[in-house]
Amino acid sequence: MKAFTRKLTAAMPAMLLCASLSGVTTMSYAGTTNPNAPVSLVEKWDKTFAESAKVTHRKVTFQNRYGITLVGDLYIPKDRGERKLAAIAVSGPFGAVKEQSSG
Repeated sequence: MKAFTRKLTAAMPAMLLCASLSGVTTMSYAGTTNPNAPVSLVEKWDKTFAESAKVTHRKVTFQNRYGITLVGDLYIPKDRGERKLAAIAVSGPFGAVKEQSSG
């Protein structure tokens, strides 16, 4: 038991140093991003699926309750006329990385 305690005591400064350095890196990155910076929208087709001739596509922006500008894609059927249609809103998991989200 004493050998384990000695090894743990010797390794503790290295673990604390690693933990503090990772926190500094994360905080310096977080400090350089501005969620209120202007958003630039892409006009060209930027999807992995083919563009359909049956729908009109355009980018839309809005601010969430925290004041951060969000960008989305709006698809409207071309043959809808003047009638009102139901809407479907699809959102990815905001807390996940792209490899963990669908699509």
